[in-house]
Amino acid sequence: MRVFLTGATGFVGSHILTELLAHGHQVLGLTRSQSGAEALERAGAEVHRGTLEQPETLASGAAAADAVIHCAFDHNFDAFVENTKKDARVIAAMGDALEGTAKPILITSGVGIGTPIQGGPAREDILNPHHRNPRIATEFAGAALAARGIDVRTIRLPQVHDTSKAGLITPYIAEARRAGAAAYVEDGSTSMAAAHISDVARLFVAALEKGEPGARYHASAEEGVPFRAIAEAVGRGANLPVRSVGQEEIEYYFGWMAGFALLDMRASNAWTRERLDWEPVGPDLLTDLSAMDLAVAQEA
Repeated sequence: MRVFLTGATGFVGSHILTELLAHGHQVLGLTRSQSGAEALERAGAEVHRGTLEQPETLASGAAAADAVIHCAFDHNFDAFVENTKKDARVIAAMGDALEGTAKPILITSGVGIGTPIQGGPAREDILNPHHRNPRIATEFAGAALAARGIDVRTIRLPQVHDTSKAGLITPYIAEARRAGAAAYVEDGSTSMAAAHISDVARLFVAALEKGEPGARYHASAEEGVPFRAIAEAVGRGANLPVRSVGQEEIEYYFGWMAGFALLDMRASNAWTRERLDWEPVGPDLLTDLSAMDLAVAQEA
């Protein structure tokens, strides 16, 4: 297939690109810059110029391909809510280009959106409309496309990691440095699902090749890593004290990430593994954190 890949030069997208090419697909990669275009050409992809601020440029990319994998997202968390709305507009525009065809579009969300209202690990069969993560806008946009008969498949990401980045944990490291301690809240029992980037890239391609319209897939290799263990790994690697803090101290120790500090982000992957014959094999989160140079780790 000729696949239009947004976010093709990013952390997740660049690994998906490699996996797509290894499976014999052609890739039309989105970029906004000349340096991005050169990177795509070196990787063996075609170049499509466009930006998230101009949804029509992504719509034309979708129209020119046999399938779409959309993993681009503006990670400026100072404007997180607005950026989720921007993502919804982009998905709607690409949906317009795909309507009336059988072309699939894979969109990217977070595992927390599948958390049951009564609590427990997130599941693929649940869309929690009351979840506090503004990224719910992405799934609402996907549901609107599905209602129009468009083949939408949702990939929900956990904390995606290797030895250079680790999802929300990467900016958490920066906040820990600022605050002078790697903090966890109370007993640190809230957890984060996680997966190595290589496993995540394989899942995207499996969902493209074997996925079902309307399905949601969890790219969570580990159902939940306790946040206390994460804080302890960060403390060791960054040479910071590790501290339990009360809820009244969350804003100081977590900064802009305060809204995530109390969220339990566990996620089951049993249904995904069965349906896509997906078996994660990459290193676990704590292994990668122990090998990460936390003195130079930068915010994703």
